Amino acid sequence: MSNIDMSVDFCGVKMKNPVTVASGTFGSGMEYSNFVDLSVLGAVTTKGVAITPWEGNPTPRVAEVYGGMLNAIGLQNPGIDTFISRDLTFLQRYDTCVIVNVCGHSEEEYVSCVERLADCDNVDLLEINVSCPNVKEGGIAFGTDPKCLNNITRMIKAKAKQPVIMKLSPNVTDITEMARAAVDGGADALSLINTLTGMKIDIYRRTYALANRTGGLSGPAVKPVALRMVNQVASAVSVPIIGMGGISTAEDAIEFIMAGATMVSVGTANFHNPTVTAEIVDGIEKFMRSQNISSLDEIRGCVRW
Repeated sequence: MSNIDMSVDFCGVKMKNPVTVASGTFGSGMEYSNFVDLSVLGAVTTKGVAITPWEGNPTPRVAEVYGGMLNAIGLQNPGIDTFISRDLTFLQRYDTCVIVNVCGHSEEEYVSCVERLADCDNVDLLEINVSCPNVKEGGIAFGTDPKCLNNITRMIKAKAKQPVIMKLSPNVTDITEMARAAVDGGADALSLINTLTGMKIDIYRRTYALANRTGGLSGPAVKPVALRMVNQVASAVSVPIIGMGGISTAEDAIEFIMAGATMVSVGTANFHNPTVTAEIVDGIEKFMRSQNISSLDEIRGCVRW
């Protein structure tokens, strides 16, 4: 088949293919540009950025586990000023869409960051990391309480000029309740899942492997959970979804698309194979040719909850 259309329309933003990267696993593009032509990707999703620089958590902050890894980086980032002058300027060189991941400790921090990004011409979409601790609510993550999630979504939508993607935490009882809360708050799209909370003990040091005690579990081990949640959310709400969680191959990506995702995000796999994103783009196209699929619309959501 010669006419293969891998493009997607995500919240009115046209992308050449459905593949992006998970925030925090690809830097902000510059770090991987010697391994992957960023123009091959549908979008680059940046590392989380806050209104002021964050130092992150004490080390050790990463631990390998069966089927993936734990991280407790603490969203270390240089702050919005450096991000705009350095990272966004760099990304202008490439023919790819830009999704900026935003983090904060309070509603005001999120909103301030969103306002700074409003006039950045090369920012196509905003992805809001609601797994951050809400300092005003005793440290509970914004994304684990539906009222809190709904409220922060409304506040961000009131100031954002770009479409808003709310990134959902899987550390909840009912992911569809959280999805509906975000959509009711005005979210244009959703991305899921963020990491699952996990722990590892160093038996030789007789203490926690991570200085933070717990960290976010990512990698192939979380894929069945992520796929189930994406499938449930796709049936619960009508906004587009970026599916992520353990995607390492084109086959993994296609599963998420069949589960209802409009786009897919590749995360932990970047650490052990820095060219994996380009390989997945190529693999999706080969699958489409082999199955006589001309457009991803033919298979998106074909497996319904």
